[in-house]
Amino acid sequence: MAADQEQFCQLLLTLLSTDNNVRSQAEETYSSIPIENRVSYLLRSIHNVSLSEEARQMSAVLLRRLFANDFMDFYPKLPIESQTQLKEQILHAIPLDQSNQMRHKVCDVASEVVRNLIDDDGNNKWPEFLHFLFECTNATNPVLKEAALQMFTSVPGVFGNQQNNYLALIKQMLQQSLNPTEPYEVRFQAVRAIGAFIMINEKETQILKHFSDLLPAMLTVIIESVQQQEDDTLLKVLIDLAENAPKYLRPQLLSIFEMCMKIFGDPNTLDSWRQLALETMVTLAEMAPAMVRKSAGKYIVQLVPLVLQFMADVDEEEGWSEQDELLDEDNDSNNVVAEAALDRLACGLGGKTILPLVTQSIPGMLANGDWKQRHAALMALSAIGEGCNKQMEGTLNHIMDGVPGVMDGVLRYLQDPHPRVRYAACNAIGQMSTDFATVFQKKFHDRVIPGLLMLLDDNGNPRVQAHAGAALVNFSEDCPKHILTGYLDAIMAKLEGILTAKFKELVEKGTKLVLEQVVTTIASVADTAEKEFIAYYDRLMPCLKYIIRNANKDELKLLRGKTIECVSLIGLAVGTDKFFADASEVMDMLLKTHAEGSELPDDDPQTSYLISAWSRICKVMGKRFEQYLPLVMGPVMKTASLKPEVALLDNEDLQGVEGDVDWQFVSLGEQQNFGIRTAGLEDKAGACMMLVCYARELKESFADYSEQVVKLMVPMLKFYFHDGVRSAAAESLPYLLQCATIKGPPFVQGMWAYVCPELLKAIDTEPETEVLYELLASLSGCIEALGANCLDPAAMAELLRILNKLLREHFERAQDRTKKHLDEDFDEVSTSTFFYHIL
Repeated sequence: MAADQEQFCQLLLTLLSTDNNVRSQAEETYSSIPIENRVSYLLRSIHNVSLSEEARQMSAVLLRRLFANDFMDFYPKLPIESQTQLKEQILHAIPLDQSNQMRHKVCDVASEVVRNLIDDDGNNKWPEFLHFLFECTNATNPVLKEAALQMFTSVPGVFGNQQNNYLALIKQMLQQSLNPTEPYEVRFQAVRAIGAFIMINEKETQILKHFSDLLPAMLTVIIESVQQQEDDTLLKVLIDLAENAPKYLRPQLLSIFEMCMKIFGDPNTLDSWRQLALETMVTLAEMAPAMVRKSAGKYIVQLVPLVLQFMADVDEEEGWSEQDELLDEDNDSNNVVAEAALDRLACGLGGKTILPLVTQSIPGMLANGDWKQRHAALMALSAIGEGCNKQMEGTLNHIMDGVPGVMDGVLRYLQDPHPRVRYAACNAIGQMSTDFATVFQKKFHDRVIPGLLMLLDDNGNPRVQAHAGAALVNFSEDCPKHILTGYLDAIMAKLEGILTAKFKELVEKGTKLVLEQVVTTIASVADTAEKEFIAYYDRLMPCLKYIIRNANKDELKLLRGKTIECVSLIGLAVGTDKFFADASEVMDMLLKTHAEGSELPDDDPQTSYLISAWSRICKVMGKRFEQYLPLVMGPVMKTASLKPEVALLDNEDLQGVEGDVDWQFVSLGEQQNFGIRTAGLEDKAGACMMLVCYARELKESFADYSEQVVKLMVPMLKFYFHDGVRSAAAESLPYLLQCATIKGPPFVQGMWAYVCPELLKAIDTEPETEVLYELLASLSGCIEALGANCLDPAAMAELLRILNKLLREHFERAQDRTKKHLDEDFDEVSTSTFFYHIL
């Protein structure tokens, strides 16, 4: 056995090798060892203080992972004596003379074991762990206290169904650990432990009240951690509490705002800490707006001007406006963080609170000689439109045209000498076009359209030029047709000229940013203009088809995708008579993308454009599109069938992938995090909507695919990773039943027998109101399609039960709203904002 253990120690060292091949072979060898033996070897390695620190830490990490993934596969099979011995060995490893880092990793192992030994009924099958926990917190050795608090933080539900019996002891344990005489490390860990405990009891009002007197001492430790500026964990704990249990923080709300304002307002503090302090205040404003308005209003008055100045902290970047590539925005930069914060403050606290505070600062910033101040002011006007919509709409004339002697309007800054200010002016116009549609278009079309067309000539600053095109897209999308058509000649003359010039630039220099945007802008104008666009069709289509045919290089895929979108939108706008002659040629070009085995990779930007274009062309061609179904259904079904990658990670593993923009993570509590790879989900939802389109437009011509598609769609009624997928699945069902009628009553009855029970289950369990509406509409559509007696007695009884439940919940929500009037945090602003958004 000793020889085997020695051999395993050598394997551990090999697992730490920097040589990939050596490490891979070691991992294979490790995986081939039976689990029981691995557990034994790893535990001995942890206890072996003569081993290197690195090897012992690796043993602890491997053991924790093994317990996280395979605990219930091997532990129940062990004899009782072996189970007891295993648990004893883990606890005995914690007090060993070792580094803090090593002890933390052993505590993680113990936490993982006790987490697995709490059954579904809340029974803790390891009572010795609870005794050990209390022994450590009462020990004179601060290292053991810290270890106990770390384990409690990892598994705050460790007391299971006996928690209420232990509440006094739990509070005493935490209160003692916050005592000023305790070392900082113990008090630091105590704050984490309290945060974790409150989080899992966020809905237990009595527990929140019982533990509220711990808050002052918690804040003292948090302030101390801020002064040290070494570990920002405790500020993040405060943010978690603000998000999940804001009422717990109410007794110390003013102290929290006072602390956060000091941090945020100090330019000598690290930016990352200032951002966390801002996040704390913004989260409270979002999650408990009435409480913040009533109790912390004076701090909001001070906060908004500071946020505006934070927005002015923009890096000087040589050649920024001349770049041809749009790099991903740095979401950690001060100006981006501040802009998002202002948006959230406006949405949370409402326009009555935020708009006056913003407009007090805007005139001075717009008149400032520093371009960064002017830029920040314009971006602020972009940010607050959604949250301040009702109040801001009445001041649009002043915002756009200015107030004599007070401030210049946004339109004036389209001609600002600094390109980044002109960019920000485009941004403000584009955002207000969306936030205040169609009022904005009706009021300002005679100044906005000429102003944006002027900036489309800003050839020396392609990013500004492209952003003017993007703003014109936003303006066009919601512009009444009769207004836009009055400018069509001027708009199209400008866009055609730029299309020709930028296509030449692409050939000569390889630049494409403005060309990509102008193609999108043409598509948007066509979408609004509809038949009025026919006059420009013959001049544009040859160039657009040329781009689709020849833009085959990897770096031109996005341009090709946007051109495909443009051509299909133009086709839909001008109608069948005009587009039909080109439709077949365009379809042939698009299908070549998938021909001869050249399937697009999953992340190809053309995929979503192709699938959407096929559906638009289907709408134009009607039943004549049937000939293309065998060619398009493969790629569409493949995209619609995409299965997302998911992962369950603990906090340590999460740190390695947290910054990956393709993944989203949700904390499940107790150190567990659920992750999903979001890349591709929008394409999946889009492909599902295309299937809806085919079924709706082609009717019986789609019958041969109805069974295949219904078998895909029905399971996706419970695809909870994306609301759009569930909505599309629901919408498809009545159309698929209608398609199938040509196959005869038995076929339709068989399909309905498959659909009906799953649709009823989906309605019964759907968490989102908007999707529930689609599901109910789907059931209604199915019943209408099938006629009377389509529901058997069991289905009818189930439907009546569900409808009764939904109606009961509706009236309960109404009663809850009435009760909120009695809440100490109730105010009229919250109520009026709620009703404004739902009407």
